[in-house]
Amino acid sequence: MSEQEAQRSVDAIEQAVFEEIGEETTLGLYEQMLLMRRFEEQAGRVYQMGGKIKGFCHLYIGQEAVAAGSMHTLTPDDYVISAYREHAQAIAKGVDPDAVMAELYAKSTGTSQGMGGSMHIFDVEKKFYGGWGIVGGHVPTATGIGFAIKYRQEDACCLCYFGDGSIHQGAFHESLNMAKLWDLPVVYIIENNGYGMGTSLERASAITELSKKAPGYGMPGDTFDGQNIFVVIDGVKRAVERAKQEHTPTLLDIKTYRFRGHSMSDPATYRTKEELDTEKGRDPIQHLHNFLVDKGVKSDDDLKALDKAVKAQVKDSIKKAEAADFPDVSKMYDYTYVDWSWEHEGRS
Repeated sequence: MSEQEAQRSVDAIEQAVFEEIGEETTLGLYEQMLLMRRFEEQAGRVYQMGGKIKGFCHLYIGQEAVAAGSMHTLTPDDYVISAYREHAQAIAKGVDPDAVMAELYAKSTGTSQGMGGSMHIFDVEKKFYGGWGIVGGHVPTATGIGFAIKYRQEDACCLCYFGDGSIHQGAFHESLNMAKLWDLPVVYIIENNGYGMGTSLERASAITELSKKAPGYGMPGDTFDGQNIFVVIDGVKRAVERAKQEHTPTLLDIKTYRFRGHSMSDPATYRTKEELDTEKGRDPIQHLHNFLVDKGVKSDDDLKALDKAVKAQVKDSIKKAEAADFPDVSKMYDYTYVDWSWEHEGRS
């Protein structure tokens, strides 16, 4: 396909999805992406101040269209599980941003009562099952969620997010093999930002179009642009419908890019300034901003005013987090040991 043909194809997808979801929903997705971006920017600033956010902190800046677009295809009954770069994904699933920020601050009002931190955002009510710190360690859990959905005959699916650095290990391959063997409703999403920590995909993988691994498990696979929210919605929607209607898992290789380092301690010196500038030219938020203005949905001034309101919302989340209490020291070992009565087994 020529470059012109490819662009016509993207234009057609944009128009079709826009007509399907409408102006109001599109604007809502833009606001959601802005919230993710401003939330992460503020979290990064607070982290750099020292002392308020402890431990690791992995920011999602640049990848917002993947979370917003893919979760737009879900219903409240669907499940989501992710790795440690998950603040924005939790917000996209409907988790309260105030609770997410409080968790970063290790406050009792956080999603895990301040005992999980940045890498362990969790909300059972919203069916957001983390936040996992071990690289790729949650992929088998996603397969287990898919098995539970099928066993309970739920009309649901599970989206599982992980980076391109997670796939070169046994648990990933075993999980996908079982998912297809048992026909489980799981959509495995590789947020392919081109680097596993500081190692480029080209240096780590014999193939770089990672969806080509899908046929090895007998499941469908697809590769598409993660910086265009309309393309994300179009691609993930097909996979979600397949999971629910055909009980078939899918492997998606969604090409995105993180504008910051792997974590707050990573200066990302392995990337050139030219590469970063080129990728920032594909900023998913700016792309949607331009689309909304071009379509006459909102003016540039309207969207700037919306951005200002979102920034105020995030600053309010920070104020609430700073004012909240830390967990009581008496809760230090909660959820660590089981309070088990031996009488349950007839012992004394």
